[in-house]
Amino acid sequence: MQTDVTEIASGVFRLSTFIPDADFMFNQFLVVDDEPFLFHTGLRSLFPLVREAVDRVMPVERLRWVTFGHVEADECGSMNDWLAVAPNAQVAHGAMGCVVSVNDLADRPPRPLQDGEVLQLGTRRMRRIATPHVPHGWDAGLFYEETTSTLLCGDLFTALGASPALTEQEITGPALEAERVFRATCLTPSTGPTIRALAALEPRTLGLMHGPSYAGDCVRALHELAEAYDAALITEGARLHGPVSPVD
Repeated sequence: MQTDVTEIASGVFRLSTFIPDADFMFNQFLVVDDEPFLFHTGLRSLFPLVREAVDRVMPVERLRWVTFGHVEADECGSMNDWLAVAPNAQVAHGAMGCVVSVNDLADRPPRPLQDGEVLQLGTRRMRRIATPHVPHGWDAGLFYEETTSTLLCGDLFTALGASPALTEQEITGPALEAERVFRATCLTPSTGPTIRALAALEPRTLGLMHGPSYAGDCVRALHELAEAYDAALITEGARLHGPVSPVD
């Protein structure tokens, strides 16, 4: 296995490792600036590969911020390995997630972030957006890089198989196929509206954790995903409990 590196937007690098036995890829995103920023740490078992990939872009010791969408092994499993190799690095996560999990899990005290809080990296600005239970996890949240309009969207649009680093081909169909396999998304009345709020940011690039980065019509893709989950909520709600509708 190897970890491939691709610059998907100015200063935003996708670090991608495909695992053939699982037919699944794991992506991290490195934003290079005065205070370099990593989104997703990767699994502990992948740390040597991902660290080497970071070193191809910049000295790993420069890393300042270690972040992830929610507490899960592929999102934050190697968190403390990064803290060990980068002496000035600090974990940054949502305030509630810090209280519930990260204060205890991280080897150094984390930086708790409020919804909408921005980390100023230098010229780039990373805004944390709380998305509880979207796609899953009480502490779930995403990051939006404001200067390049890049949405690092974590497990949204998860797809199976290998994929190109960057595509303009549609991504909603593969995501719904993976959803049929994994059933990983929390279907609640807030799921669709939360995703539509992300569309309102009008991102130009989507950084997927499990799939290609996307440079097509990002707003349309997010709306399509939201509509699909609205429909799934109605179907599942009727099957289990009677009619259930999304929040307006």
